Amino acid sequence: MLEILPETPATHGEAIEALYDRTFGPGHFAKTAERLREGNLSLPRLSRVAVLDGKLIGVCRVWPVQVGVARTPAVFIGPVAIDPDFQGQRLGLSVTGEALEAATLADWAAAVIIGSPTYFGELGFAVIEKGRLTFPGPQDQRRIMVRSLAGDAAKLSGAVRVPVVPKSYL
Repeated sequence: MLEILPETPATHGEAIEALYDRTFGPGHFAKTAERLREGNLSLPRLSRVAVLDGKLIGVCRVWPVQVGVARTPAVFIGPVAIDPDFQGQRLGLSVTGEALEAATLADWAAAVIIGSPTYFGELGFAVIEKGRLTFPGPQDQRRIMVRSLAGDAAKLSGAVRVPVVPKSYL
């Protein structure tokens, strides 16, 4: 039976990292998006995992970020990974959609993602104009997208960075 659940780090942590390694290979640590995860703490209550008969087969992790000089809080989505044996079944959209719903219910204003506009556009993400958001490293501007959640993603502009917030907030 397939279940989509909030991430439980003690239960899912190692399986998630193994899934990332199988799906993306060791090169995923070199991506610019990884700079937003280093020194950051994910939001397990918003992140979602897909579990089939006790085996983790999919994940969408959610991370807090701050945007621009106003340090506007937003969530950064990803990586989204699906076990290669289960790809092509829209499971990535399911786990991401449920993570977005959880973030909306938790009153996060907007989400940022780096990914395929065709794929994530189905969830309401829209590509933004070139240069509106900057990242801690080079990034293909055609893959930067935002989506409004409980607020307005149109307000996001500037540098996207790891937040400086108390651990209890996360």
